[in-house]
Amino acid sequence: MSDFNRRHLLATTLTGGAALAAGWTAAAPAAAAPAPSRASGPLRVHLVAFDGVEELDLFGPLEVFALAAALGRPVVPTLVTTGRPGRVRAAFGTQIEVPGRWDPSSADAVVVLGGGYRKRDGAGVWAEIDKGTLPQALRRAVRPGLTLVGVCTGVFLLHAAGLLDGRPCTTHVRAKQDLRDLGHDVRDARVVDDGDLVCAGGVSSGIDAALWLLERELGSEAASGVETLLEFERRGTVLRTA
Repeated sequence: MSDFNRRHLLATTLTGGAALAAGWTAAAPAAAAPAPSRASGPLRVHLVAFDGVEELDLFGPLEVFALAAALGRPVVPTLVTTGRPGRVRAAFGTQIEVPGRWDPSSADAVVVLGGGYRKRDGAGVWAEIDKGTLPQALRRAVRPGLTLVGVCTGVFLLHAAGLLDGRPCTTHVRAKQDLRDLGHDVRDARVVDDGDLVCAGGVSSGIDAALWLLERELGSEAASGVETLLEFERRGTVLRTA
């Protein structure tokens, strides 16, 4: 598949298309067991973008969920912001069109991304914490059936929302001590799964967290199929505490 067609496939998936691109079919072993079905419908994943978001924090998990959907798995990924749909400028200047409106009531998982942690006076997580809109929205979003996924320093937005108290978590290796200093139970694992709270370490570990969520919700075959096509090997520990 050409790069253009692959990008078109992922863009179509994000806007609700479900057609598979030619040649990209899920090849399962003959003896593989079927993936568990979701009685409540497809896995609806909202990824929260904001000015200063780290590109890989966003595009790593997005690639995982969008590719799974393109392969026919019941996943619906959507980029959202807490404001009106529009454009955000990522950490390294990438302009991102965000089509989705904030509506966590229509999501099964909300992925909270990091970025800008080293720049206290620039765009990124600190600016979002100072504004308060996103932490307040996350706090209001909590309900049974919703999983919050913190990626890298996006975990500090969950802290600002008051959602980490007494919960095992993790974050970027260079921010772990800061999170410990805030009184949290920081674990040395690449992904920490505490049920309705999943945290991932730094930057590329968002891919691991997304693959883990696929495996947890849709079965190992769904995750391994995406992993194979990405030519990505999961690493580190997934610590399940719930």
